[in-house]
This record gives sequence, C-alpha cells and structure tokens, in this order.
Amino acid sequence: MKKILIIEDEKNITRFLELELKHEGYEVKTADNGRSGLDMALIEDWDCILLDLMLPQLNGVEVCRRIRSTKSTPIIMITARDSIMDRVSGLDSGADDYIAKPFAIEELLARIRSLLRRTHTDVTENVGIILTYRNLSLEVQARQVKKNGQIIDLTKREYELLYVLLQNQNIVLSREALLNKVWGYESEVETNIVDVYIRYLRNKIDGDELESYIQTVRGTGYVIRT
Repeated sequence: MKKILIIEDEKNITRFLELELKHEGYEVKTADNGRSGLDMALIEDWDCILLDLMLPQLNGVEVCRRIRSTKSTPIIMITARDSIMDRVSGLDSGADDYIAKPFAIEELLARIRSLLRRTHTDVTENVGIILTYRNLSLEVQARQVKKNGQIIDLTKREYELLYVLLQNQNIVLSREALLNKVWGYESEVETNIVDVYIRYLRNKIDGDELESYIQTVRGTGYVIRT
C-alpha cells in the first residue's frame, strides 16, 4: 500500500484529502504545521508528500528544502497562491509538482498517479546507468552529477533537466517537450520556466568553459551536441 503524508493546516481540506486518498487505497497520515510535518517526512519513508505552502511554524518552501537535503520523496506543493514567482519558488525548493487551490480531487489524484509512475520507472529502469558528456558524468541511481570528478550540487529539477538533455544528446528538444518530460504533462507551469532552469543549470555546470554544455536553438529549444 502506497503511503502519503499530508502537511496542511486547514482542517477541512486535510480531512477531505484524507478521506479521498484512503478511498483510493492509500495509507494516509497528516500533520498540521511545518515542524511536525518535517519531522514525520524525515523519520518515515513516504511514497508521496502533499505539502501546503503557507504553514505555521515552518513554511512549505523551507520544509521542502530540508526534505530535499536528505530525501528524494516525491512532493506535490498545494497552495492558494498561484503567481509565477510562487510556482518558481515552490519548484526551485525541490517540489515535483504544483497545484493551486481550489482544485478538483480528480486532478490531484491524476497528478499523484503520474508522479508515482515516474518515480517507479526511475527506480526500476535506471540502475547502474552513467551518462557522460565531455568532462561531465551523471550517475542515475545515485542522482549525482560530477565535473572532472567533483560533485556539482544541483536541485532536483536541475538534475532532471540535465538528465533529459543527456539522454537525448544531438536531439533538439523544444521547451514544450522539456516541460512535459521534466515537470510532467499535467503541470500548470509556463514554458518560460524552462529558460529559467536552463540558466540555473548553465551557471552551475559551465564554469570557465569556452562553450556552454547546453546549446540554444533559436525559436526551437535546447540541445547537448556531441
């Protein structure tokens, strides 16, 4: 049975989600503030965490960052705030997906199923795979990127973006394709967030390189060319 942790301070929403998820066959536990939610997230293993952005004691962005420092548990951020900057902040902290209140429970359930499928595929199909390009290496099972043998600290989203580009060397990927592959086809984020994360990624991996690892194809998207 898949285990889901709900970190949400609105009791009516928590109860509604708990009932719906249990009806779908999930094991569910809840926390009503950021600190207790973080403790539960770190102490136990979860298949998915539903995390509110605005929480007492510790906000959702900080909770997500602290979880990400030690675990890769799938996280869907839930919030009433729906600006681009709120989405970027949530995703940049390490969330896998983002859904704004009010939302249809059917949409949330579909996002959970999609996220669990992607996570299962990563675990079962990527054991022992190492992707390389020039002096970069990406160890899939360890989710670790190195340049000249030195570890580069990437966020979960930056790692996944680089992973997709390395998997598809010499194939130009459009912003829409990258959005679907990295953020998921159900994601509400705009395609310009791809440009934001490409910039983040270049800042971390390019260093003093004369030519960026990631090439821009004007009017189309991005590619890593061998």
